Amino acid sequence: MQKKKDEIILRGLKENNLKDINLTIQKEKITVFTGLSGSGKSSVVFDTLAAESRRQMTLNYPHYVRYQMPRYERPHADLMQNLSPVVVVEQKPAGNNSRSTVGTYMDIHPLIRLLFSRAGKPSIGSASDFSSQSSFGRCPQCSGFGEVIAPDLDRIIDLDKSLREYAVQFKPLSPSGWQGRWMMTCGLFDPDKPIRDFSEENRHLLLYGPPAGEKVNAPFHTKHGPQDHDWDGILPRFTRLYINRDISKLKGVTQDDVLAVSARGLCPTCQDSGLNPDVLACRINGLNIADYDQLELTELLEELRKIKVPMGEAIAAQTIPHIKQLVGMGLGYLSLSRKMGTLSGGEAQRVKIARHLGSSLNNITYIFDEPSAGLHPEEVAMLIQMLKNIKEQHNTVIVIEHDLSVIKEADEIIEMGPGAGINGGEIVYQGKLAGLKESQAATVLNHVPNINKNPRIIEKYFTVNRASNNNLKGINVNIPQSVLVSICGVSGSGKSSLVMEAFTEKYPKAIKVGQGSIGISNRSTLATYMGIMDDIRSIFAKETGRPAGLFSFNSLGACPVCKGKGVIKPDVAFADPVTMTCEACGGTRYSDEALSYRYMGENIVGLLDLTIEEAISYFTNQKIVRRVNTLKDVGLGYLTLGQATASLSGGEVQRLKLASHLQKEGQIYLLDEPSLGLHTNDNEKLLDVFQKLVDNGNSVIIIEHNLDFIAASDWVIELGPGGGKQGGQIIYEGRPEKMLNAETLTAKWLRSTPF
Repeated sequence: MQKKKDEIILRGLKENNLKDINLTIQKEKITVFTGLSGSGKSSVVFDTLAAESRRQMTLNYPHYVRYQMPRYERPHADLMQNLSPVVVVEQKPAGNNSRSTVGTYMDIHPLIRLLFSRAGKPSIGSASDFSSQSSFGRCPQCSGFGEVIAPDLDRIIDLDKSLREYAVQFKPLSPSGWQGRWMMTCGLFDPDKPIRDFSEENRHLLLYGPPAGEKVNAPFHTKHGPQDHDWDGILPRFTRLYINRDISKLKGVTQDDVLAVSARGLCPTCQDSGLNPDVLACRINGLNIADYDQLELTELLEELRKIKVPMGEAIAAQTIPHIKQLVGMGLGYLSLSRKMGTLSGGEAQRVKIARHLGSSLNNITYIFDEPSAGLHPEEVAMLIQMLKNIKEQHNTVIVIEHDLSVIKEADEIIEMGPGAGINGGEIVYQGKLAGLKESQAATVLNHVPNINKNPRIIEKYFTVNRASNNNLKGINVNIPQSVLVSICGVSGSGKSSLVMEAFTEKYPKAIKVGQGSIGISNRSTLATYMGIMDDIRSIFAKETGRPAGLFSFNSLGACPVCKGKGVIKPDVAFADPVTMTCEACGGTRYSDEALSYRYMGENIVGLLDLTIEEAISYFTNQKIVRRVNTLKDVGLGYLTLGQATASLSGGEVQRLKLASHLQKEGQIYLLDEPSLGLHTNDNEKLLDVFQKLVDNGNSVIIIEHNLDFIAASDWVIELGPGGGKQGGQIIYEGRPEKMLNAETLTAKWLRSTPF
């Protein structure tokens, strides 16, 4: 009897721009979804398959438990069968908590604490005692933060001013408050003499108070006459009132106010570990838990293998596999104490992936959203092997990807398209690698970078000297002006440290376009994000004589039933949430009155339904035309003015963010991996934008792994040779064509493609 084929069956998919499509996905295979940015890949994989799997998983829990869990609405589809539990590895930043480290994110820290509580000498107690967040374990001086905050004399006091002239620049201690008035009237200090002109003894008394053990009376004047009071000094008073107490309960002063006049420094008691001396005295083979935190992961592996105490050996055996997963992903140079927020995009992506590799579960569907994002071509090979390892454990792997190296390793390729937005949502191709070459798909497997053989002439340079941010080794670098410059190198080699930190410290007016989110919401549209919605409302107001707020669904013009949301979500108690189009406004979000007014034949909804391409010829307002043109320039001409930013794909968000910065007048643009989320065809459009920026006299500096951008640059700077401590040095500076003869990892991959 023939074995029944196990496959995921999806029929009649209509989520977002999907055009009633049917799909069958083989289980225990690697399936790659590709296609232009906005073509519908995420609508299939995340908004349909993953959402329905998660929804059905929650059905296994009792009602009262489900009510506390995330609730998923049933996707718009006719049939979804043979789904399995899903693990989703998205591109969202990992570990937004300021205390989140590699050790906490990977759940390694609890095992290390347990190890020291069982095998450390001298023994001090339970595993929780080895945490800076426990009452016993935290450092008494810095309260577990690893740094101390102290008043900064230069920020608090202007020595050239008198007390009456607000020499004390911290408002609660200035003449505007009772404490400042007390200083001026207590008789100890001349309120009209500049502090610098005080005698040494009098100035010390003002700032630091009397010598230890002595008291100085400073009468405090009230309506009942002078009251005796001891003078304690401005800096001791500031420390006592605003650093050594919970200021959240005080009125008129915030933590930011205090930090603005304070200095931060390494805690002398715990040396940044946040732990008390008793905890730090507990050691294993000469190292304490803070030492373990600072070791590179490869070094930590060696230390764990040295442990021979039976109980400690057993705990170390549980810890080693987690660390080996990180080392296997090429992250052996990281430490457990490394904060997640300081990782590069490629490093964070691999840490997230490694977190899921230790599971012994199988028959799971793993979904990866562009796992190659932020990875150097040299590192993609490790990623591909990891995907294969997951598949070999009898799991299904579904990947959204643009990287040709990953696409070529797929068991099956599904290309969405043919275009993006309303022009996408269809299956252009589904099948093996060989058949893709003969299809009408946008993905071209034999694509090669177009190396720049006629780079622009360089006349001037930006200079950065002795840069030592993070892992930079005190480097000096000259970055050409008025050309397109690519900064490349493996993950963690120091690219962001050089461009986004060291460079901006010297050139603070540079326009930075990073990898952060754009703060999207369901009420945010392209028009509002680009700052032209107020102008559009003003045009309607001027034309109709009605208030501008009438043409906003967040204000007077909102539909009275759905309050400007366009949809209604009735309370269905324990059932799955249901979103219904508002019948009163038909989903337009506007009231009947707002829709009754027109400008050039269109009401406000008709105008917001215009595509970017159509809007360019519709408006005469130059500000609107200029900003809409920037959206067209970055390849978003198919979107509408009223498109919700929450509905955009990752690649569309990336370009929208860029468009919002292009409207600024600037001479220097710094872009952190602008190719993230973009198909090869989209890259060409973005490169055109950069070339135009440079032609108009701007300097464009991009951090990139994408060989198309590196090859098209006028100048390339590569950092390395490795990541972390092995990086932070300049290993190549020059033209892209000359890079073909260099002995660097990026040069190796440039040479591997025929020109």
